[in-house]
Amino acid sequence: MSVEIKVPNLPESVADATVAKWHKKPGDTVERDETLVDLETDKVVLEVPAPADGVLESIAADEGEDVTEGQLLGAMKEGEVAAADRDEDKEDSAAGDKADAAEADQGREEPAPAKQAAGSKDLPPSARRLAAENKIEPGEVSGSGRGGRVTKGDVLAHMAGAGPRPEERVKMSRLRSRIAERMKEAQSTAAILTSFNEVNLQAVIDLRQRYRDEFEEKHGVRLGFMSFFVKACCEALQKYPVVNASVDGDEIVYHGYQDVGIAVSTERGLMVPVVRDAHRMSLAEIESSIREYAGQARDGTIKLEDLQGGTFTITNGGVFGSLISTPLLNMPQSAILGMHTIKERPVAENGEIVIRPMMYIALSYDHRIIDGKDAVLFLVAVKEALEDPARMLLDL
Repeated sequence: MSVEIKVPNLPESVADATVAKWHKKPGDTVERDETLVDLETDKVVLEVPAPADGVLESIAADEGEDVTEGQLLGAMKEGEVAAADRDEDKEDSAAGDKADAAEADQGREEPAPAKQAAGSKDLPPSARRLAAENKIEPGEVSGSGRGGRVTKGDVLAHMAGAGPRPEERVKMSRLRSRIAERMKEAQSTAAILTSFNEVNLQAVIDLRQRYRDEFEEKHGVRLGFMSFFVKACCEALQKYPVVNASVDGDEIVYHGYQDVGIAVSTERGLMVPVVRDAHRMSLAEIESSIREYAGQARDGTIKLEDLQGGTFTITNGGVFGSLISTPLLNMPQSAILGMHTIKERPVAENGEIVIRPMMYIALSYDHRIIDGKDAVLFLVAVKEALEDPARMLLDL
C-alpha cells in the first residue's frame, strides 16, 4: 500500500519551510520512525519520520524547495522491506560486475582534456595579450571567471605560481537569512548606543574554585560563569526596569519578570534560547537550563517557542577570544549585555598595583526609551553584584 509523506504541522507563526536534506533516495528501505527528510524553518529544523516500514517510492519536493503545511513531500510503499533488500543484493552484484569491468579496462588511458582549450578563444583581450607575451598556453591556466573563463588575474597568478583562486557561491540558509533580517531590523529601527564597564572577577573565580566539585556532585551540572551573570543581570533589571522593557508602537511595555535569552553559537548560526523566570531560579537551575537549551540548539532539536519571548539577552563573545565589542539588540528587546574574554591586568586596589582577572562588559541599548544614566547605572549594578557575589546570593 502506498503511503503519502506530507509536511507536518508547522509551529505557530511559521508559514513555510525549506527542504534541507533527504536522508533517503527512491528505492531505499526505511524503518518506521526513521528520519526521512529534514525541513528547515527560520529557527529550527523539523525531522519528518517514516510513518511505517517500507520502501521510499518517490520524492515530490527536492532539496532547497519551499513547502507549506500539508504539502506532499513524497510517497513510500508500506511493507516492502524484504523485496527491497533483494533488489539491493542485485544492485550490489551489478556494481561488482561493473567494478571488475573497470579493472579490466584500467590499462587503457584516455587523453586528459585541456583545462581551458575549448574556451581559450573566449579569453578577454588583456588576458590573451598577457598570455601571448609570456608564451603561456591558455589551456594551462585554470580559470576562476564565470563558466571557468580565464581572466587576466588568473594569468598573473599562473605566472607567479600561485595557482587558481577558487570561489564558491552558496545560498544563504533560512536561518542565516532570518539572522541577517533581524540584525538589519535592529539597526534600522532602534537608536542603538553602547556603554562599557569592566569587572574584577576574582571573587567569582574564588567562589567557583572553592565549591566547584561539591556543586557539580550535588546538582549534576558544572558551575560556570553564565549563571552568575544571569543572576547579576536579573538583580540589576529589577532595580532599573526600563532596561527590561520593550517598545510596542508608541507604548513602552514594562515586563514584571525576567526572561533572559542566552546567545548560543551553532553550526547553523546564532540562536537565543530563553530561560523563563530566570529571576526565580537558583544558580544550579540556571546552569541546567542553559546546558539543556544549548545542547538542543546545537543538535537542531530545540522548539521554536523556546526561542521566543525573551525580555533581555546575554551574549558571550569571550568564549571566542573577543576582548570588547558592541552587541546588536535582539528585537523587540531594548537591551543586550555583551560578555568578553577574561584577561589578567594590573589594577589599583587600596593604593597598590595588583594583577586581577578583568572582563570588559558592554550594554547596547535602545536610546529611544533608555537614557544613558539608566544604562550606566545598570552596568554599575551588574559590576557590583559580580565583584561581591556573596551579597547577591544572600539577597543583601
